[in-house]
Amino acid sequence: MTPLQYARNRVLDRLAAEGETGLVDVVARGIPNGSDTGHLALLGYDPFTCYTGRGPFEALGAGLDLSLDDVAFRCNFATVAEDGTVIDRRAGRISTEESRELAESIQTMEIDGVQFTFRHTVEHRGVLIMRGKGISHRVSNVDPHGKTSTVQKPMPLEDSPESIKTAQALEKFLEKTRQILQTHPINIKRREKNLPPANYILTRGAGRLPNLLPFEKKFGLKAAVVAGGALYKGVCRAAGFDVVNVEGATGTVNTNLGNKINAVIESLKTRDFVLLHVKATDTLSHDKKPREKAEMINRVGEALGKMLEQLSSDTYVAVTGDHTTPSEIGDHRGDPVPVLIWGPDVRGDSVTRFDEISCMCGGLGRIRGVELMPILANYLGTLELYGE
Repeated sequence: MTPLQYARNRVLDRLAAEGETGLVDVVARGIPNGSDTGHLALLGYDPFTCYTGRGPFEALGAGLDLSLDDVAFRCNFATVAEDGTVIDRRAGRISTEESRELAESIQTMEIDGVQFTFRHTVEHRGVLIMRGKGISHRVSNVDPHGKTSTVQKPMPLEDSPESIKTAQALEKFLEKTRQILQTHPINIKRREKNLPPANYILTRGAGRLPNLLPFEKKFGLKAAVVAGGALYKGVCRAAGFDVVNVEGATGTVNTNLGNKINAVIESLKTRDFVLLHVKATDTLSHDKKPREKAEMINRVGEALGKMLEQLSSDTYVAVTGDHTTPSEIGDHRGDPVPVLIWGPDVRGDSVTRFDEISCMCGGLGRIRGVELMPILANYLGTLELYGE
């Protein structure tokens, strides 16, 4: 039984019973995907042709502006032993407050003519931007991301002066930040409390700003995003969405769902489409906490119920996920995710429960992520006729 089945949320089940359901292979059948490529696909952008790395989305979501020549990375504060062994990729899920203070100590640095800018986003997460002449996004991940247990040396991914220079400058930056973080008062206090110190920066997802056709031009919909995490804001910002910053939207289990729902309702007064993202269910899966995930699903369902009471009668609602994270595994897998579409004139089906098994029998069948937005835009009547 999955957490979604265990939750048996009455609101989600009602939407499934009154709407149309199915399964989504977010990127492609059997392919485990990240949240970056997952959101691109669900918004109608084929990640196989437009994905340029996770880093730029994290930077945009953190409110930073990028030039076309900048190189951006997703980062984790991590706990790393002297021999390079990664003890904890998330430094014990260090708090946002502690991480923010650590980030201030390594905020800017110049090495070999390259300007480094580091910004904290939420919890253990951050973003790094490299800016300068003769640099490249073609460098490897430092974050082992479960593939090995040791920090990886940044390596050039092509035999070019730019790639080599970038890898060498990044290696120097990581060593300097390690020295600073090792003796930072925050980490001294954490050691005294037997908590894992956030003494290293793990980088991954190097990339440059992607060139996306604006969402409004693609689907004829003026859009906004309500989210706590930088990545989701960044993907949407790259697609031309308005970013709605919400007090208490933390991207964690303590996020203020009420404020986020209110922001959605308010945003729909001036926009045609609003993406509401909730991160906590995925976080609890990564932490292998299925019961807590089920509780979070019920919190989300109840918040959606309050939202439904305030929506106009011509509103459509779609509910899905951007990837699968089984709680017993704690990592992404290539299984399909359930989806429902609810609203006026939506074709119903025989499904009465919203979960991974029930939705196998839904009227939508099994679709790819890039097909979801055209289906929604068709209901909204914003797509142009293909052919004569």
